[in-house]
Amino acid sequence: MVKEFNLHDIVETKKGHPCGSKTWEVIRLGADIKIKCTGCERIVMLPRAKFEKSVKKVVKSAETGE
Repeated sequence: MVKEFNLHDIVETKKGHPCGSKTWEVIRLGADIKIKCTGCERIVMLPRAKFEKSVKKVVKSAETGE
């Protein structure tokens, strides 16, 4: 099952960031995915496979506005 992500989606990860936030904004897509913490605004770049394993759910989709 391949998960679909769009630019500016807000996703929740299984593990929390050290700042305490579990939500991230997708700011770049490709073979690597760049995400920004919604708590402290730290930017992290991850390989797509690792990112897909760590995402629990899409909290807010940029495409549908949910």
